[in-house]
Amino acid sequence: MYKHILIPVALDHETLVARKLQLARHLLAPGGEITLLTVLENIPGFVSEFVDLKIDNHLTQKVTDKLQAAVEGDPQISCKVVTGKPGVQIAAFAEANETDLILVGSHHPSAQDYFLGSTASRVVRRAGCSVFVVRDGVD
Repeated sequence: MYKHILIPVALDHETLVARKLQLARHLLAPGGEITLLTVLENIPGFVSEFVDLKIDNHLTQKVTDKLQAAVEGDPQISCKVVTGKPGVQIAAFAEANETDLILVGSHHPSAQDYFLGSTASRVVRRAGCSVFVVRDGVD
């Protein structure tokens, strides 16, 4: 049983949230904690001069609201949004918050993923704790 489970939620993998939450609740020790985390990538400087909205003012709040709706008021689950490179920030957040399991989602890899690497593989390489990879579309 795990005391603190981190569930990274990618905006393009929202369909996995319910499955990851169900699994996390099954693996959670009594009195344990679950954290949903979304990492928003920074906007490159050459793009930011053409964008009027500040990411922290609008997107962060919308994503936080979506995460909170997914947990349906469960007091064992907190929701966080950070910015940066997902593969790096997820592992750093886990280390800084004494996470002992990361439940990361992954789609079936294409040839492009083998050359570029996926967020899931980056988390597996960087994390100092156990990582459970939940595949999209596999029951």
